Amino acid sequence: MQVEHRITAHAPPEVIFSIYEDVENWHGWDPDTKQATLDGPFQVGSRGRLVPTKGSAVPMMLTKAVPGKCFTVESRIPLFHMVFEHELSPASGGAEIIHRVTFKGLLALVLGPLLSRQLDVGLPITLSRLKALAESRSAADRQG
Repeated sequence: MQVEHRITAHAPPEVIFSIYEDVENWHGWDPDTKQATLDGPFQVGSRGRLVPTKGSAVPMMLTKAVPGKCFTVESRIPLFHMVFEHELSPASGGAEIIHRVTFKGLLALVLGPLLSRQLDVGLPITLSRLKALAESRSAADRQG
């Protein structure tokens, strides 16, 4: 089961990626994140924790990180595996931002539909807030 949303921002991929790398401030643009931490650099193999605004903390691990292009975080709990993909592609005047969440495991049949509905509501808000932050930083960089 998978949920995907996308938006185009008038900001370069590097600006957006720098926002992604600031894990401890994800809650500032992702309303579904209460807290996030990463124990180590923003690179493959680094582990951390994410506390959603609704629910319990889950472990996370960076399984892919290509600066300016994409990163993937995976969270595993017994019988349930979530894959959070974040992709940036050049677009006219900026970048297309794609967030995709995939659910796997036996509990995906039970939790997947519920979480999919929440993500279909939450991801567009998250993307619009990320876009606004990236565009304001990009504008500040041009003025500075």
